[in-house]
Amino acid sequence: MVQKLFQIDAFTDQLYSGNPAAVCILENWIDDSIMQNIARENNLAETAFAVKDGSQYIIRWFTPELEVDLCGHATLATAYVLFNYYDLNVSNIEFFSPRSGKLLVEKGENGLLILDFPTDDIKSIAPIQILNEAIGKNPVYTLKGKTDYLLIYSNQEEIEQLNPNFFLLNQLDARGVIVSAPGNEVDFVSRFFAPKCGVNEDPVTGSAHTSLIPYWSKVLGKSKLVARQLSKRGGDIYCEFLDTRVKIAGRAVPYLKGEIII
Repeated sequence: MVQKLFQIDAFTDQLYSGNPAAVCILENWIDDSIMQNIARENNLAETAFAVKDGSQYIIRWFTPELEVDLCGHATLATAYVLFNYYDLNVSNIEFFSPRSGKLLVEKGENGLLILDFPTDDIKSIAPIQILNEAIGKNPVYTLKGKTDYLLIYSNQEEIEQLNPNFFLLNQLDARGVIVSAPGNEVDFVSRFFAPKCGVNEDPVTGSAHTSLIPYWSKVLGKSKLVARQLSKRGGDIYCEFLDTRVKIAGRAVPYLKGEIII
């Protein structure tokens, strides 16, 4: 079986930056074990698989190690592929995730693609010693969402200087850890660590912003924000808080278009 595969740099308008994702638009679902092997072979943070189902697309995401509940950058990459390579005469695409429900992507202005995702339910919790040891610096606040911890620090420089212990992070009962602080040139900055998923540090994490946007919107008293993820590749995210939903916008650039043998 020959399958088309695309690799897209998401949340960037420059090649070799943002977060790369692989995308396979399938005619029909293939075995989970094959999708996992493809993701492991690609060795990217996520590989997205989508199948058309009526007017919507069912979408699933795999890291090199496991299937995840939600992935922003790979959804944005999938929408880019569908808009640009599958002759869709539409301005928005409706996705459905068996794990996260209805997800929308619409075309914005100047090449922006806008994700419409459910807001994460984040709650303040007591500090966790092993978590603080793993990150290497005590946060000002500790919060927990559906799948991730969120640690808040005082300034951007603290986020830049963090050097986590990934062995300890891998022992936590969570998908990953988001660290965040006010930004120098943007409203807030962040980094995301997820060794349990086979990704020590993710370049730009759309799904993490379902936690970050409601937090910073309330702290800063504004519904529209601009964020930056401070990985080596880096990426900019344009955000809007809509109570039970968030909008997460960015651009995408194609890197690879080819075929794989299954």
